[in-house]
Amino acid sequence: MLSPLTHDDPAAVATYRLLARLGSGGMGTVYLARTPGGRTVALKTVHARLATDPAFRSRFRLETDAARIIGARHGAAVVDADPLAETPWLATEYVLGPPLDDAVALGGPLPEPTVRALGAALAGALAQLHSSDVVHRDLKPSNVLVTAYGPKVIDFGIARAAGDDHLTRTGAAAGTPAFMSPEQASGEEHTAAGDVFALAGVLVFAATGHGPFGTGSPADLLYRVRHAEPDLTGVPEALVPLLTACLSKDPSSRPTTGTLTEHLHDGHGDFADHLPPLLLADIARRATDVWLHTPHRLPAPAGSAVSETVSHTPLSRRRALLLGGGSVLGLAGAGAGAWTWLSARDDAGSNPPTAGPTAVPAATATAGDGAPAALWRGEHLDSGESITPLLAGDVVGFAGTAAFRALNTSKGTELWADRTPQPNQITTDGTYFYTTGRPNDGTVALQIRTLAPRTGKEAARSIELKGFEGSRFGTNVLTASGGRLYATSHIDDGGSGNHTGRYLISVDLRTGKEVWRQPSTWDDSRLWLSRIVGGLLLLAKNSGDLKSFDLQVRDVRTGRRLWLRSIPLEDSLHYRPGQLATDDRHVYLGGDRLRALRLADGAVAWEHGKGSSFGLPAVSGGLVHANEAGRGLVVVSADRGAERWEEAPSGRSLSPELTSVPVVGTKYVYAPVRGGLSAVDRTTRRSAWVFPTDATRYVVDRTRARILGAGALSVVAVPFA
Repeated sequence: MLSPLTHDDPAAVATYRLLARLGSGGMGTVYLARTPGGRTVALKTVHARLATDPAFRSRFRLETDAARIIGARHGAAVVDADPLAETPWLATEYVLGPPLDDAVALGGPLPEPTVRALGAALAGALAQLHSSDVVHRDLKPSNVLVTAYGPKVIDFGIARAAGDDHLTRTGAAAGTPAFMSPEQASGEEHTAAGDVFALAGVLVFAATGHGPFGTGSPADLLYRVRHAEPDLTGVPEALVPLLTACLSKDPSSRPTTGTLTEHLHDGHGDFADHLPPLLLADIARRATDVWLHTPHRLPAPAGSAVSETVSHTPLSRRRALLLGGGSVLGLAGAGAGAWTWLSARDDAGSNPPTAGPTAVPAATATAGDGAPAALWRGEHLDSGESITPLLAGDVVGFAGTAAFRALNTSKGTELWADRTPQPNQITTDGTYFYTTGRPNDGTVALQIRTLAPRTGKEAARSIELKGFEGSRFGTNVLTASGGRLYATSHIDDGGSGNHTGRYLISVDLRTGKEVWRQPSTWDDSRLWLSRIVGGLLLLAKNSGDLKSFDLQVRDVRTGRRLWLRSIPLEDSLHYRPGQLATDDRHVYLGGDRLRALRLADGAVAWEHGKGSSFGLPAVSGGLVHANEAGRGLVVVSADRGAERWEEAPSGRSLSPELTSVPVVGTKYVYAPVRGGLSAVDRTTRRSAWVFPTDATRYVVDRTRARILGAGALSVVAVPFA
């Protein structure tokens, strides 16, 4: 994942211009960079405090040597390095492919042919490393990058020459506990046989989604590695004997890398022929993302004495695409390895990536796996994934981290943007956008503006309600419908900043008058969800302690509360405004079961599938649609919760996404899955194709021609059928 440069990152290292951060951890920082000739590389630098340590410099030199030994076929080719520089650095190709753990997270455990091809190629990589008397010592899923041409092994930060102990303290276990060999876990010498043990653990993970010794504390893992039998549940039967031998506690009983290659390689096709379509599509997406990325630098923190470093002018998108060539997979030569040598790989996303200012037309080819091409797609940063896209006529609004952007639904062109409102300060009634804030003159008031969807200009005189705290911390806009806007707001005591009460309020958008206010006992520490159903205002949110999901219904005319209900629903943390599923009788909820609560009194109308795990539901045509963990799409009747049908196996490896709402069409039900949107044919009840996207929140435009999706990094329009 590409993250912005920070204010104190250099503009360049040697002759390499820095474009983005790929990750940062306890030992160093990895950047996306380009040579003066336009070649894209991954460039790793060492933290200054470690650069003065002679032992660490020795490790860094050995890492560079090991990366050169494994070469471009099995690893990230070394482009350049200077381990003797004041700040040591190493530049390699930028590998176009996800780490294996991300690949499994994308589409679930890999099919047996993929696992076999992966294992044979990795055995070959280790054989080349071992032929030079070097052992890796930290082979794990995050250190294997999956490309269309084969896996690449990276991260040689603790690799060493076989039999060389001078860089390792006696009795210390260096590596990753879940994938260590027993001898390594005991602090003994880790030989080539130890890498074979680790390779077997990697293949178990690829085939099942879990390691051979489970999860837990390092101490528990080290004990199980040394003494417990591996858990091979889910491993294809034909692979069990071979992987069992590799996981022998006795190093001398493990097969060699040559034996592994002989038993795993099927002798047919190229490596890409063995990859699932969803994984191939993700590789292609990464190739595109490298060239569409717009360099961005975060400003210095307020009060910082460090001056901001100014980067070079970035390549234009047009020139970048021309440099990239016409073939997505042809970009592999320009790509390079994103290292997980960093001590904390999870830190890679700590700085949110930047987003481009406008959508661009999609390619004319299909998106992969038989899916149609996107009608348009664009970059957009929404690190909080705050709200569902807002529709007003033929305009869709995306509330992001930096700005609210209004795009034409048919072409994706940006019509206007406003950096003023935060996600909790903007809503729509389907005709206009409404924003809240404080007056610019400092008056203590809640200001409400009505914006024309195509221009962003004020379409009516702004409204000011005196005495309310209109800032984003004082007011939370909920929804607008029937000429009224609903919000929660604080009363400000004479402009002193002291809040004397929190209220639910209703405002007449025609007259600018407050219709009613009712005291609110709910705080604003969690997202509010709201929906107008007939004469009822349905409100929902997580409790402040996250122990329950609270719902209430109020009379829209008076604000009087009709009922209040709290239910244990831990997964409700993933709800976003716009994701409540209702019809004229019930509100429908997922969680440990599917539930229908009566809007009339909040009582449970029915429950389905108790003890399972269901995602956020969608209701349409008298049917409730929801993903079920381990099963896929399930459809039940809205009146009684009786099961009508379930998704049939399609041969794809799909992981149902439980935190996104399905989209119900005429031909397909679009079910969110890990890494994309699966089109489940309503006739065959099988997944027809999967559209790869990072989108998590979807709406259908008013012409019912396209699904509009928003993710953390992009927005997209997909044909709707």
